[in-house]
Amino acid sequence: TLVPTSTDQFIDGDNSPSDYRVVIDGAADAMLSGGLVALLSDVLSGGVDVNGSIANQVTAADILELQPEVLTTAMDLQSILSRGRNDGMASMVRVVQRQIRSILEPVTSGDPGVSEVLDATISNKMDISKDTTRKPTVAMLLSGGVDSSVAMHLLLRQNYNVTAFYLRIWLEDELSHLGECPWEDDLQVCQSVCEHAGNVSLETVSLGKEYRERVVQYTIEEAQRGRTPNPDIMCNSRVKFGCFLEYIEESGMDFDYVASGHYAQLKDDDDTSAISQKRLFRAPDPVKDQSYFLCALTQKQLSKVIFPIGEYQKSEVRELATQFQLPNRNRPDSQGLCFLGKVRFDDFLASYLGDRPGDVVDALNGEVIGRHNGLWYHTVGQRKGIGKVMFPLATAKGPWYVVAKDQERDIVYVSNRYDEDDFAQARSEFEVEDVRWLAGEAPMNAHHEKSWHEVRLDMKIRHGPRVVQGTLMLKDDGSVGNIRLDQKDGGLAPGQYVVFYQPDTLECLGAAVISEKHWASFLQRYDEIVATKTEA
Repeated sequence: TLVPTSTDQFIDGDNSPSDYRVVIDGAADAMLSGGLVALLSDVLSGGVDVNGSIANQVTAADILELQPEVLTTAMDLQSILSRGRNDGMASMVRVVQRQIRSILEPVTSGDPGVSEVLDATISNKMDISKDTTRKPTVAMLLSGGVDSSVAMHLLLRQNYNVTAFYLRIWLEDELSHLGECPWEDDLQVCQSVCEHAGNVSLETVSLGKEYRERVVQYTIEEAQRGRTPNPDIMCNSRVKFGCFLEYIEESGMDFDYVASGHYAQLKDDDDTSAISQKRLFRAPDPVKDQSYFLCALTQKQLSKVIFPIGEYQKSEVRELATQFQLPNRNRPDSQGLCFLGKVRFDDFLASYLGDRPGDVVDALNGEVIGRHNGLWYHTVGQRKGIGKVMFPLATAKGPWYVVAKDQERDIVYVSNRYDEDDFAQARSEFEVEDVRWLAGEAPMNAHHEKSWHEVRLDMKIRHGPRVVQGTLMLKDDGSVGNIRLDQKDGGLAPGQYVVFYQPDTLECLGAAVISEKHWASFLQRYDEIVATKTEA
């Protein structure tokens, strides 16, 4: 709350920030956090002397000039508090600064409604949504990479009011023994990018706990079942556009949109008779297109999202970075999962799941030709690295490919005849589960008169430029179905996402997950083959 330093300014009509002091009120669910809120309140409010009077006259103008990152240093607390607590104190200062600006900016612009708002105190609950002249507000997810940095600059040039957010999701406690994550470097780059853009406000949000519960746990459980998880899809739906949206809403931050540096396009539904919906399309750059990773977003999430670089080629984004003279314009693209940094995925799995050895079996004759350390280290279609767990005599007969896994018997099935007709059906026909559509329902041509019909679709089995064609036949309540591809795929692994696209367009329609029934049908055929050979 802003409190006048004297009553004179109401008579004079002078609404300068120097005419107000700040009173802070807040709460926290932890004792230390509560103490920090109280300490921040005391410092920014000026403190109270032994007589109960304001000890130091700290005005709103003083707070607006404060550098949030140096507050704990000035208070001799930086070395005492953890890095997360230091970041938290800086974030609280930024929130206070943003609230001061939200109150005073309408005042200084001569808003005729100001006289009604200024009372004994000034409330920060002004309804700016009624002000049609204000800039749309955007929470920009900044990673330190070139893509999100260019996206932020494009928003600024389109007259958006941008606040940048860096999401800290590195699992510091669990994975510190495996290697270093460059999150500190990323944050420094974000700070440089924001300063270069005119001191755009940057806040650090720690979502490690939420990421652990919503993404990491899913990854571990899927891998333990022998399935192939996709943490990137879960990160987008559950964290970046999930709990982050929850965070800004619960914090009282009123943003019109959340933006990111994803390569994808959003368009409004052309059907004016229907409820307004967002339609997701592939980016024109087939290599960088990230619609695959966005397939699990809901209409509620899509309605709040902006993808500023979705219509650009990667080469064009690099050119823009150079034109904007971004401090990170020459930074290479990041590789791997965002929460792992430079940690190998196998090392991550080993730290949580350890080893569970089992046989490596030739899928065509049942011969044991190796020993693996755990089903979770291998995926269907894998060639690289499989030779390390096979006996020397068998390795020489390669190349070998993983063709299936038996969770109950801890068996990895491999074959050196993966491209032959023996596996044609296993590589082109499969069951799917958890079928979801971005529009909330299946396409019109997928059903007629309470019965399902085959529908032709373009599909992506994994992230990348390759798009395949096939048919989907939904079953039961429409949440499961059967897919038949026109051509064999390199590896159909249970747990893997299949994303559907409208043929001849770039529109993403929905997605499904490859079911374990795919393995079941293969293993049944395998048992029949082995039994036939044994009888012979």
